[in-house]
Amino acid sequence: MLNILLILLLQLVYVPLLTLRTIFLVKNLTVFAAIFGILEMLIYVFGLSLVFNGDQSLLAMVVYAVGFGIGMFLGTKIENKLAIGYVYVTINTQNKNQELIDTLRTQGFAITTYVGEGRDSDRYKYEILAKRNREQELFKLVESIEPKAFIISYEPKSFKGGFLVDRMKKQAKLLKNPFGK
Repeated sequence: MLNILLILLLQLVYVPLLTLRTIFLVKNLTVFAAIFGILEMLIYVFGLSLVFNGDQSLLAMVVYAVGFGIGMFLGTKIENKLAIGYVYVTINTQNKNQELIDTLRTQGFAITTYVGEGRDSDRYKYEILAKRNREQELFKLVESIEPKAFIISYEPKSFKGGFLVDRMKKQAKLLKNPFGK
């Protein structure tokens, strides 16, 4: 019975590692992906050896599969909490909303505005690149000021230049050399 519990525990560690490794690969964080891959394979091989060497192989296989499913759920929850990366958010409104623009800028969001031609009238488009861990904050802020806004977000794979990139470079320099020496 101890092996069955160990198999479940291993899956609850293995699958979140698998999930995070995959996300790190997609986000081009290859060093983290490699480290997680090594840990993942060690756990995987050990877990499978328990499944196939135990006396209760059918029960062990079921527990292995159930652990995999629960591990997927945990991995997704962990990744959502980490919110690694950036989102590119587009907001469309029927009227220009200066309060929305000013509030977003005050809250540290870099925003670019456009006027577009809609079916019945001009539409106003706002583009924002933000850290993914601020996406829900951004949505709530927009909804509180402009409840009828159409909001869509994408995850950019890469970007170069612009206001936000310059700000990130300055923050990275401060982290490396906080005293300016």
